[in-house]
Amino acid sequence: MAVNNFREDEQSKTVLKKVTILRLFSYMKKYKKEIIYVLLIMGIIITVNVLNPILIKIAMDDYIKKFNPKGLYVIGVIAVVMNLISRFCMKKRILVMSKVSNKVLMEIRQELYEHLQKLSFNFFDNRPVGKVLARVIGDVNSLKSVLTNSVISLIPDFVTLIVVLIIMFILNVKLALGALALLPFLVFGMYFVQVRAHRRWQVFRKKNSNMNAYTHENFSGIRVVQSFTAEEYTSKTFRELLREHRKSFVSAVKLNDIFWPMVEISWGIGTVMVFLIGVNLSTKNEITIGTLIAFTTYVGMFWQPIMNLSNFYNQLITNIAGAERIFEILDTKPDIKDINNAEVMPLIKGNVEFDNVTFSYDNKVNVLENVSFNIKKGETIALVGPTGAGKTTIVNLISRFYDINKGIVKIDGINIKDVTIESLRSQMGIMTQDTFLFTGTIKDNIRYGKLNATDEEIIEAAKAVHAHEFIVKLENGYDTEVNERGTRLSVGQRQLIAFARIMLSKPKILVLDEATSSIDTHTERLVQKGIEELLRGRTSFVIAHRLSTIQKADRIFVVDKGNILETGNHNELMSREGIYYNLYMAQFEAIS
Repeated sequence: MAVNNFREDEQSKTVLKKVTILRLFSYMKKYKKEIIYVLLIMGIIITVNVLNPILIKIAMDDYIKKFNPKGLYVIGVIAVVMNLISRFCMKKRILVMSKVSNKVLMEIRQELYEHLQKLSFNFFDNRPVGKVLARVIGDVNSLKSVLTNSVISLIPDFVTLIVVLIIMFILNVKLALGALALLPFLVFGMYFVQVRAHRRWQVFRKKNSNMNAYTHENFSGIRVVQSFTAEEYTSKTFRELLREHRKSFVSAVKLNDIFWPMVEISWGIGTVMVFLIGVNLSTKNEITIGTLIAFTTYVGMFWQPIMNLSNFYNQLITNIAGAERIFEILDTKPDIKDINNAEVMPLIKGNVEFDNVTFSYDNKVNVLENVSFNIKKGETIALVGPTGAGKTTIVNLISRFYDINKGIVKIDGINIKDVTIESLRSQMGIMTQDTFLFTGTIKDNIRYGKLNATDEEIIEAAKAVHAHEFIVKLENGYDTEVNERGTRLSVGQRQLIAFARIMLSKPKILVLDEATSSIDTHTERLVQKGIEELLRGRTSFVIAHRLSTIQKADRIFVVDKGNILETGNHNELMSREGIYYNLYMAQFEAIS
């Protein structure tokens, strides 16, 4: 199976930017009231900005020229009041839109998180966790400025641009044409740049994802790195990824930086043209000084929105790649999902049937081929065999973590594809060798097996698997804080807590996948009675390389080469002197 590791750039689908932009802004539909409110505020700000040059023109032509200080004071007071209101409105618009954009980001991140939880193991098998985190955190954060400025800048600046343009042509057509002389070249230049810039920002996002993947992987395995003194090697690898990250960023930024000179040059030349034409017209008395000053102010007001729109466009091109990566995940359909009209799984009794089951992870090599067996409720089935034989695959198919390629898996005579995934898995308990504890207290970690469990139920479950003895000796007992993965506890202690969690859930079907492989002999003796209690009365599947732990199983399946080669209890299989006999004797000789 091809694995997308930290050295490989993620493959991305080509999507029209228009589709991505419209989909992104669709999240703002529910905030219509807030957006309308902001637009009304922006209307006040635009009105004030547009009236300011007119007030200057009136002051110059009607009051300063005619030496009318009283009228000038009135104009001044009006201008001050208007601009104070405008400043208040500007702060209000930023506050409201920041709240809206943050809510949208929370909604997108929550939707992305919930969708990721629905995706099958196959999705995560093909991606480093760091690359998934890059999308949930980095790519979502990159959208904040786009969402905020879409209302604060895009619509108001566009309206300002149209209004100012109309006023400029009303004041003087020749001056307006001079101010806009380089606008067509600017539009063409921006389009030319954005096509290339977008591709480079896509590359940057991929390189950033690679770096995140390696960082997560490296620090997750920091004990291995330090144990083998591989710090220099990992630092060298990180430096290479960092160099690629920097190179992709610089490459993208170089194109982005062309935006500002293009706008400023066009602005500057347009202003020069206005002065040249304006001076010529004023000498012919075709315009007044007040008109010329007002017009130069409007030129600034015309190009400032273009600068803002260019900035927004630049942000859009920079961050749209993040939106594309987010929507790509959201558009990924779960491999494992409920069928239409799926029913709730009734209370499981524990009968399990495999009927000619064939399964492949990559649709090329079959891990299981035509596997069939029947298990009665309450039976304990042990699965043994070499690594990669298909033992874990069998129990994963019972939990429907993967869908089979051919055949049927039934529980109590019901095809597991016909019931909801939640109702199926909620009645199963799975304990793996890689015991995972979450950040929090020991009590919280045990309660994960039954979220509404009382403290008494938690203590009872811990006592059943002999975890209570060591827990009460800890500094804060059940309220002792454990860090991620519970690394401050011994391997045996972590597994005992996980056993308590399983015991609390009271599953109808139990899976123990190498669950005691990391427990020392003393700890194993303590927990063995707890395991027997856990197995009693429920169908159980036990995968173990340590064959001494499964001698009491009702039946033992010897799995190899994609099929079940031998079946029977311990004594039956030993008497046949077949594959199981050889495995057991080889372990016995190794121990002795």
